[in-house]
Amino acid sequence: MIVSLAGETIKVAFTHRPRWRLFLGHLLNIGVRSQAIVGIAGGFTGMVFAVQTFYQFHKVRLDSATGAVVAVAMAMELGPVLAALMVAGRVGAAVTAELGTMKVTEQIDALRSLGVHPVDYLVVPRFLAMMIALPLLTAEAIWLGIMGGYVLTVHMMGAEPSYYMANMILYTRARDILHGLIKSFFFGFLLIFIACHKGMQTEAGSEGVGRSTNQAVVVSCIAVLISDFFLTLLLTKLLA
Repeated sequence: MIVSLAGETIKVAFTHRPRWRLFLGHLLNIGVRSQAIVGIAGGFTGMVFAVQTFYQFHKVRLDSATGAVVAVAMAMELGPVLAALMVAGRVGAAVTAELGTMKVTEQIDALRSLGVHPVDYLVVPRFLAMMIALPLLTAEAIWLGIMGGYVLTVHMMGAEPSYYMANMILYTRARDILHGLIKSFFFGFLLIFIACHKGMQTEAGSEGVGRSTNQAVVVSCIAVLISDFFLTLLLTKLLA
């Protein structure tokens, strides 16, 4: 079960010495190598959202309010959700395929025979790396989305930059950004344990690896979208 895997991973993370070399390798793979795809998704989503918002607000002469809407939307919803979905597709699939291949080729059983705890060696470093990388990737997506919206709205659509920035600063609060970063921690928790669980439960050879990888990505994306709804309700009340 995913819950038991998560409990065991957290217990091992706090009771065993971290495997720093493995942790840094996974941090590089999850964080640094995901920057491009997350940055592109965040930047272009911010620009698309800014265009649609600007056109609607222009009808009622509220062009300068575009910045506030884009910033709040990117900080609270679009940034964390997009970053999680991109990481689920890129990292979640890779983690599941890697662990699934190790499972069907009996490499995980070999680790046990050598006295190496599979959770300590395979799951904990990935878990710690995800908990650090996804919030940072979310912050990058938020920033690039806001900047993309600003550049497009001010330099291409002709909005007044001073009013645009003034409204954005006035209506974007620190707790809006905190709202999105808290979500990213929960999303990272879900993504890494779904991927690891699906990988370590793989059966039926190479066909099973493909099936587990597909299930991991689908379940991860659905989990992110459903949990986003409930987290929004909860955090809106807590941070209001």
